[in-house]
Amino acid sequence: MDREAQDPQTYAVIGAAMEVQRELGHGFKESVYHEAFLKEAAKRGIPLQHEPEITVYYKGEKLDSTFRPDFVCFGDVVVEFKAASTLTDVDFAQLLNYLKATGLRRELLINFGAKSLQVKRAVLDL
Repeated sequence: MDREAQDPQTYAVIGAAMEVQRELGHGFKESVYHEAFLKEAAKRGIPLQHEPEITVYYKGEKLDSTFRPDFVCFGDVVVEFKAASTLTDVDFAQLLNYLKATGLRRELLINFGAKSLQVKRAVLDL
């Protein structure tokens, strides 16, 4: 079974991001990619929330602090955009912590700032 068949939702998000990158290239501010992705996701029927407020938990207890990812697609895919020259281990570690704290399962870290689209994908085993 190919990887796309195993997780068609994250691949749909990646495909939409690739189209945004093809059309705009690199060098814009992150907000430009947000707006373009909103349009592309709508065209492709990708359900999403833009910058939703998500509850954060510590040892099972709800915290007053919340987290606002760039997008949550398909109800449980955290999507964070960057517009940096490269992704760092700190960027990826931050997203893994978001998954642990929110209880969401999947994440995509997408960087539009490099010459070609950079994507990191993670799944949290619960």
